[in-house]
Amino acid sequence: MTESDLAASADTFARLAIELHDAPGVVETVDAVVQFALQALNCTYAGIALYTRGSQAEIAAVTDQTVAEVYELQIATERGPLITALRDRTTVLIRDTGTDERWPEWADKVAALGVRSVLDVPLVTGDAPQRTVGVLGLYSPEPDAFNQDEEGIAHILAQHASVAVASARQEETMAQAVDARKLVGQAMGILMERFDVDADRAFAILKRYSQDTNTKLRDVAQHLIDTRRLPH
Repeated sequence: MTESDLAASADTFARLAIELHDAPGVVETVDAVVQFALQALNCTYAGIALYTRGSQAEIAAVTDQTVAEVYELQIATERGPLITALRDRTTVLIRDTGTDERWPEWADKVAALGVRSVLDVPLVTGDAPQRTVGVLGLYSPEPDAFNQDEEGIAHILAQHASVAVASARQEETMAQAVDARKLVGQAMGILMERFDVDADRAFAILKRYSQDTNTKLRDVAQHLIDTRRLPH
């Protein structure tokens, strides 16, 4: 890679960092990453799969339905480069699905979809396994599409994506927590006015209904606000 190429890449990643920072949520963040991948890398398709709370892979963003099929084949069988990248936190490069022998059944199906080169890069934010965020997948119909420079750029992109997705998730969680507190506060106000009880007693009523009905506290509060009745 020439010096001018490096300068152009630095400028491009700087713009990406700003775009990711401005993204309002996880969905917008991963969409920005995969669209950027199409511009910055020698790939025809790109996608991101994220770990859910149940430690399951979930399709988060794809630039083409082909990627969704590539992912679904692996998620269903829990086998393939995506699963390996997630579990082992390691980059997986398949130079040619027509000759790679690690996952022959999957490779045959993917080759039939027109995908020959695959590069799966894990999205990680720390050393612990639970810090694995997901995987960035890059795909090309050409064999041997990803050289050392391409892999290096993919790793930089994955680092940006890892931090951005983790931050977006945290912000969404915080926003949900704030929203839940507001709902509970409103519901407590209704109970305090209706039954002439103090805040502690109102919260205890909500909590008891939550436990008795096996319903989240925020959902009990929302039901009370919407219907002015506690759930049965």
